[in-house]
Amino acid sequence: MKMKRILLAVAVICTMLVAMCTPAVAEDLIKVGIVNNPPSESGYREANVKDMEAVFCQANGYEVMTAYTLNNDEQLAAARNMITAGVDYLLISAAETTGWDTVLAEAAKNGIGVFLFDRMIDCDPSLYEAAVVSDMANQGKGAVEWLLAQNLPEYNVIHIQGAMGSAAQVGRTGALDEQVKAGKMTLVVQQTATWDELTAKEIVESVINSGKDFNVVYAENDGMAAGAVAALDAHGITHGKDGKVVVIGFDCNKWALREVLSGNWNYDGQCSPFQAAKIDEFIKVLENGGEIEGLNELKQYINDERGFDAATITEADIDTYGLGE
Repeated sequence: MKMKRILLAVAVICTMLVAMCTPAVAEDLIKVGIVNNPPSESGYREANVKDMEAVFCQANGYEVMTAYTLNNDEQLAAARNMITAGVDYLLISAAETTGWDTVLAEAAKNGIGVFLFDRMIDCDPSLYEAAVVSDMANQGKGAVEWLLAQNLPEYNVIHIQGAMGSAAQVGRTGALDEQVKAGKMTLVVQQTATWDELTAKEIVESVINSGKDFNVVYAENDGMAAGAVAALDAHGITHGKDGKVVVIGFDCNKWALREVLSGNWNYDGQCSPFQAAKIDEFIKVLENGGEIEGLNELKQYINDERGFDAATITEADIDTYGLGE
């Protein structure tokens, strides 16, 4: 009888020890829904998706639902599904800046905290906790100011836009449009390639075949800049540091920065894809009953970014700021 009591006590102690050492069950995890663009969109997006998935995982205390699409309606539907599934937080990189008010209001009604990342949404700031973003308008402004500083005798620009209505497209387009309206630059063509390299190549080939003169390619991401350069090369048109055509891209993939370093491209604007750690930090603040501080009037935490040109870029810049391999 005494032995039975001893064995029972040992069993109870072992059960308690197992409970103490067992990882958190699903009920203990913070439930997060991530609505993002697909990693195939660009090198930037691939890095962004990997960053989000590395931080928001079970090992870090999260149960995660994800949706990847460039279609805004599909993103809205995915967000609604996540709200229905009862996530605690909704993280959104919107394909378009408009159309989100109803979904965000629904999230608020259900006590779900919303974080914007990478891109802003046109809505009242009361509908989200914080936005960890790049200043897309400032990226465009920096590139255009650099271009004006080159003092070209004229600016005849092929403008290749990203996905229309996205924050990146709107921001990077705005600064260039201002100079066109001011009469300082001329648009030879302004057309979207929706971030696609092949489409960008076709746009530039069409301009070349039309016989229109141009001396600037302003492409709103690195992939489209690469497509444009492929068209220039196919037709024997020089470009870059010592060429006829100035080439501008955005995102700072390592391969793109190497093109700048070699003088094949002239400028690449940085867009940091790393927002997950800051959002994780903010969520932990809220989970501990605190308030997020240090944001501007739009509740933004803005990444520090810069541009790189062929005259000053270094190998160290590529190692420090370049994305991918």
